[in-house]
Amino acid sequence: MENNQKGFAGFLKRHWLVILTGLVIGAAAVVLTALGNPKNMGFCIACFERDIAGSLKFHTTGVVQYFRPEIVGIVLGAMIISMIKKEWRPQGGSSPITRFFIGMFVMIGGLVFLGCPLRMVIRIGGGDLNALVGLLGFIVGIVIGTFPLRFGFSLNRAYKQSKAEGLILPSVLVVLFILSLIPELFAKSTEGPGSQHAPWITAILIAIVVGALCQRSRLCMAGGIRDAVMFKDFHLIYGFIAIIVAVLIGNLFTHGLKFSFADQPIAHTDGLFNFLGMVLVGWGSVLLGGCPLRQLVLAGEGNSDSALTVLGFIAGAAVSHNFGLASSAKGIGAGPVIWVLIAGFVFLLVLSIFNTKRRA
Repeated sequence: MENNQKGFAGFLKRHWLVILTGLVIGAAAVVLTALGNPKNMGFCIACFERDIAGSLKFHTTGVVQYFRPEIVGIVLGAMIISMIKKEWRPQGGSSPITRFFIGMFVMIGGLVFLGCPLRMVIRIGGGDLNALVGLLGFIVGIVIGTFPLRFGFSLNRAYKQSKAEGLILPSVLVVLFILSLIPELFAKSTEGPGSQHAPWITAILIAIVVGALCQRSRLCMAGGIRDAVMFKDFHLIYGFIAIIVAVLIGNLFTHGLKFSFADQPIAHTDGLFNFLGMVLVGWGSVLLGGCPLRQLVLAGEGNSDSALTVLGFIAGAAVSHNFGLASSAKGIGAGPVIWVLIAGFVFLLVLSIFNTKRRA
């Protein structure tokens, strides 16, 4: 018994922060949903950046247009805590244009699935069985992405940059957020997911806490599976599990738990495209060095390459909706979805080959 207690105490000592971060994120998703955010969403980096793109009129899909304060809060939280801990280090120059286009394809894959890796685990916690198909695709994509990593894949080193460079994205997000509070300046949905949102002050404060915790714990959906596959290191996976547990418990109390494939909020049942969309997300996230949530946190730490990746996500959201690539609860988009997914796979394959320093 004593050995078991020591073992559990040691486990908590090593992993408490990432577990706490996961529990807070899961609880935040449940609370924000109860306060107005779309069901089985609460927190979704892809969906929220898609809504921001709509609010700025980069696309005109009327049901997904709202400037989501959660995105601003995550970046600010990461920036504030990294400055306090003296880890705010502006840097960039690591294949920024390449990262931008990987970001575009990651977003396209996410909107085919209808969610980022974070929403994927939140959907699992809500009983959405389609998200398990997405998780399988995400794992497959990450496994594919680990092969070039094993043979020296790199997007080259980043270089120290000025403080102004590191402040650009956080500053622009704050200014845009303030402008979004002016009535009728930005587009805003009157129906659909974009019309469903928690009070902005609550949303941004919760997101600041989440951003700070993610910065300290280094929580990353793609990084967790990558580390498990390559190094048998499950540290970040525990954060994954904590999110699911927190959402599951929260949904039990709020009567939001429903295990099924059909009739899930803002989800579709096309298993093939749920799978393929998340393969693209997983593969691209590994090559980027982090999932969409992690990219926001890195941007908050002053990384201009991650900031440009975030802009790639927003551009990818606009492309998805303007060209009929984004899915809806009715199914996949009317555009050339399969061809764009194939183009994304080819793009990542070519990058994987030509950015590998050491070949077998």
